[in-house]
Formats: sequence, structure tokens, C-alpha cells
Amino acid sequence: MSPPFGLTMLDLTLSPDQLTLQERAHAFAETVIRPVSRHHDTTGEWPEAVVRQAWEQGFLQAAVPKELGGPGHSQMDEVVVNEEIAWGCAGMYTTISANTLATAPLHIAGSPEQRKRWLTRLLEAPRVAAFALSEPEAGSDAGAVTCTAVRRGDVYLLNGTKCYVTGGAYADYYTVFAKTDPGKGARGLSTFVLARDTPGLRIGKAMDKVGHRASNQVLLHFEDAEVPSANLLGAEGAGFGIAMKTLDQTRAVVAAGGVGLARAAYELALEHAKTRVQFGQPIFANQAVSFVLADLATHIEASRLLTWQAAWMTDQGMRNSKQSAMAKAFATDTAMEAALQAVQILGGHGYSRDSLAEKFFRDAKLMQIYEGTNQIQRLVIAKEIQQGR
Repeated sequence: MSPPFGLTMLDLTLSPDQLTLQERAHAFAETVIRPVSRHHDTTGEWPEAVVRQAWEQGFLQAAVPKELGGPGHSQMDEVVVNEEIAWGCAGMYTTISANTLATAPLHIAGSPEQRKRWLTRLLEAPRVAAFALSEPEAGSDAGAVTCTAVRRGDVYLLNGTKCYVTGGAYADYYTVFAKTDPGKGARGLSTFVLARDTPGLRIGKAMDKVGHRASNQVLLHFEDAEVPSANLLGAEGAGFGIAMKTLDQTRAVVAAGGVGLARAAYELALEHAKTRVQFGQPIFANQAVSFVLADLATHIEASRLLTWQAAWMTDQGMRNSKQSAMAKAFATDTAMEAALQAVQILGGHGYSRDSLAEKFFRDAKLMQIYEGTNQIQRLVIAKEIQQGR
């Protein structure tokens, strides 16, 4: 008889190398990210110095396999690292982790030549890649993409607009999804890799966001952008499947970001509850406060376990659509709740810009929205349940 839900036993013990990686990532978050986090949150400036140091640490090019000279991090490695980076600053986490999202289609559908050409670029300098799927009228519904790619000899001409492209203003290259056969709906979607200097590609306006202000999101405009046919990933019409597989694989990294942010908010609230004295005792002595913190501690642990399960399944080559959706939804909902409770426990100070609590609150909201809203995650989970998976 197979184990429940078809899973084999999962060993949650981190290897010595993973423990070292975790320590390095935490030190990076504590000594490099946190000291400048407030500055970049206030100004919205691109954290160029942090990006360079992330590259020097091997975090920016983590997805490049060892056979190409990269770190070759597993998904478990990635979630361990990204929890710590998000603990440092959610906006910088988004900036650094975006390479994992942008390069996943190359791992899924790229030829050996394509992977070598594009992935090794990340080893040469502190470069970022960007993922371009969403459009002004096609967010959760990827099948509604209207950006088109028409073949003309040895090139495709791309036309349309993409939005919410993370790191788009600074990216070295882009993974772009466009319709090669608009009449087929989602089955007419294809995937391309575009260099920054592609003729006909124009970088548009950057978003002025509520949170994650240390990250960059822009519009991309394609006006007969000329893309060599050699830059098509996989076959024409395979784009929707590539996009869905990409999101299945990267949602664990988003979940890890949720865990890291939840941890940061929880630690802030706990420290305040232990030191803030009212009516002659720390407010932690009141069950109204301590029970909230007990629930948060439980949810953070559960979030991490769901995240590690989804990452482990990716590394095992197992289908993890349900588990990655569960991890992403639960962990980022936990981050939102932790941030909300941190503001409440800190009271008036928590609502002040002088406190990190309000930053955590602003940052947590986006995590419930990007890489598939948490409503979409529940749709994925429900579909998997309906089909008996």
C-alpha cells in the first residue's frame, strides 16, 4: 500500500552544505540587506550594490547548473536561501529570486545550446533575467495573452505589451510568452528568449508600488520586435505548458519568501511583547497577545514544512501542482497575518513609519498577489482534488 497522497518518506534534515548555505544567506541578509533596506524602501532605488554582492555570493546565478560552471542549487537549496533573504527584505528578495523564475523555462524546455548560451551569461557579471507573462488584460488568465509572434523567415515579429515584469528595466534578457496561433487560445502560446537589445523592444514605465519598493516592475512594449527563430523554447504552442510547469516549480520559492517575511514580523512582535510593560507586566503575559504569537509560531512552522515538501518534490521530479499551490497560499497568507498582528501588537508605534511593522505589512500584501493570486492557488488545489491527485 502506498503512503497517503502517494508520497514517500520525506527527510527534513538539512545537509551540512545546506546548513552552511543557510548561515551564509542569513549573514548576507543581516549584514548586507537589512542595513540598506529602509533606504531602498523609501527611495525605490534599484539596489545595485546588493545585487552585485548577491552575485558574488552565488545567490543571483544559483539556477545555473554545475555542468555549466554555476552553483547548481537544488530547489531545497533555493528555499533555504530565499527564506533568509526575505527575512532581510522582501523587496530585495523579489529582485534576487526573479532569476529563478526567468530561467526556469530554459531548464524546462531549452535545448542544451540554448541553456548554455543564456544561463552562462549570469556567471559573467551580476546580471538579472526577467519573466514576461502577464499583460494589462491577461493576469491570472494566461490563456488570454494577446501579445503575438508572427514568423517571417528566420525571425519572429513580436507585438504587444507585457506588465509587472520584475527587474525589467535592468534585465540582460527576458523570457517572453506570446501567441503564435491566436486562434488556438492557450494552445497557441509559445515561449521566447529575448536579449535586451532586441530591435523593437521598448522598456516602459516602472510601477510606483506600495511595497517591495527595492524591486523593479515595468511595462515592456514590443513593436515588430525581431526575435531569431533559434530563440523559441520548445515547440510552437508549448508555451502554456511551459508557463504552468514554471510556476509549479517556482511557487515554493515564493512560499519561502512568505516564511521569511512572516518570521521577521513575528520576531519583531515577540520582542515587543516581551519588553513592552503595561499594568505592571510585559504584554506577553496577556493571553490576548501570547495566544496570537503562539498561533503565528505554529503557522510559520507549518508554512516551512509545506514549502520544503513542495521543493523536495520538485527535486525528486514529482508532480507538485497541488503542494506548491498549498505552500504558496498558506505561507503568504501567514506572512500577511504575521505582519497584520505585528502592527496590532506594536500598537501606535506599529502604524508609524519609524517601525518595520508597517513595511512588513506593505510587503506582505504583494506576496498574496504575485506568481498567481492566492485565489488562483485555491483554484489549482481544488482542481487537483477534483481529479483525485
